[in-house]
Amino acid sequence: MFDTVAMHIMEGFLPGKYALIWYLACIPFWAKGVYDLTKLVQAKRETIPLLGAAGGFAFVLSSLKIPSVSGSCSHPTGVGLGAILFGPWIMSVIGTIVLIFQALLLAHGGITTLGANAMSMAIIGSFAAWGIYKGLKHLGAPMWLAVFLAAALGDLLTYITTAFQLAWAFPDPASGFSGSLAKFMGIFAVTQIPLAISEGLLTVLVMMYLVKYSHSELDEIGLLRGQTGVA
Repeated sequence: MFDTVAMHIMEGFLPGKYALIWYLACIPFWAKGVYDLTKLVQAKRETIPLLGAAGGFAFVLSSLKIPSVSGSCSHPTGVGLGAILFGPWIMSVIGTIVLIFQALLLAHGGITTLGANAMSMAIIGSFAAWGIYKGLKHLGAPMWLAVFLAAALGDLLTYITTAFQLAWAFPDPASGFSGSLAKFMGIFAVTQIPLAISEGLLTVLVMMYLVKYSHSELDEIGLLRGQTGVA
């Protein structure tokens, strides 16, 4: 089983019941995200290039499959940047669109498993990154540190969610859910932790670039309000 598992759960891998449950769980997030995205685009059309950049960043990073142990693979997620810029609701929609394109164009993930993959990466990853960033900024952390930890820990929580999903669907015959969870988490840990650190560093570099060259756009969406600097 482990030889066929990646951070995106592959097409047809989940039993139908579990695939349906994750689709249904995503619907409220998608509905709110589409509503917020529509409002944003209508009110501030100048944010469209930033929305595209956030989607492109997530698409490229989450398409990079890195070989892991036992023939499996890990990859960054890239959703932290968009979650920080636009919030988790909007990024849940952008992240899901990214997953659809990857499934159709790259055979990475799948349509039947889209709900599960969207929940782990586009939703849990986005909400985790956004919450960590907001919490650290509230505590007075510098932007670079808040961005780094948001992106890195959002990546790790995506991986933990995927491990939970797989363990729930495929409990170990002897040790049950907990034993299966430990196995699924352990199989990615060797590569996912350094990947999360790398994603955090790259996200900081991209954010610093945006602050320097897209300052007015970031201020328009409220990211820089109340900031005295990025250090």
